[in-house]
Amino acid sequence: MVNLLQIEIFVKVVDIGNFTKAGEILAMTQSGISHNIASLESELGITLLNRGRNGISLTDSGERIIKNMRNILSEAESIKQEAASILGIQNGKINIGSFSSFASKVLPTIISRFRGEFEGIEINFYEGSYEQITRWVEEGKVDIGFTSLSHPLAHLEAIPLLRDRLVLIVPNHHHLAKNGQVKVEDLQGEAFIMPQLGCEVSVKQFLKEQKVSPKIQFNVEENQTIIAMVREGLGITIIPELALPYNLQGSIVKPLLPEPFREISIITRSKKQSLPAVKAFIKTTMDCIKDLQL
Repeated sequence: MVNLLQIEIFVKVVDIGNFTKAGEILAMTQSGISHNIASLESELGITLLNRGRNGISLTDSGERIIKNMRNILSEAESIKQEAASILGIQNGKINIGSFSSFASKVLPTIISRFRGEFEGIEINFYEGSYEQITRWVEEGKVDIGFTSLSHPLAHLEAIPLLRDRLVLIVPNHHHLAKNGQVKVEDLQGEAFIMPQLGCEVSVKQFLKEQKVSPKIQFNVEENQTIIAMVREGLGITIIPELALPYNLQGSIVKPLLPEPFREISIITRSKKQSLPAVKAFIKTTMDCIKDLQL
């Protein structure tokens, strides 16, 4: 008979991508991990994982069944948390996904405040792109996702959180550096460094709406690299304020006219059906954002 431990082991191996590392996290030997997954496959009568020199991957059958496995674990966790709530005990775990700039600038404050009130709740954190975070919520890998949505998602619940202003970064010696506020049409034909990892969606949409076409020289993921390239005069850029590095030596931030924003939201599969710990974390997040006046 399939048991909850086998399902938990299988999902952990899929998420980690390695039997040995999954065993370390679950405090089990590699042989114990392998035995449980083999037993699970035997009970179900299907092969769930491809095993090869390049590691492991889901079979077609595994792809079809992994979402059900995650749902089972989520329901089991919900039962445990509801029972703990009845007994007046605060425990359980939640999985959170976020993009890097929100994770570095805002999330630590939220987690710190949450842990101060709910010490017994374990928090697992995953960092990724907008697309990855959305997929993780859809698959059940994370309970809460912080992301910027370019369009509504009918199958997920989105809770608006804050508007993050997009700003222009130019080198100190650039001709636009003397302007107090830069009109977007002044970017026409300028050498431009396009940020990646998701925020380029907001930047490109803004430029398209304003009918402005700078000359894109580079597409760069790392913010520190972008700023270094701006400082050396290789181009100007537009990035969200939350993504601004602490050291902007050699470059300067300029507001744009009109002012563009990206909308940051919390996404979940269903707030009404969320775990008690998830609901508590969402409330802490909303309170924290309000107090920080972001």
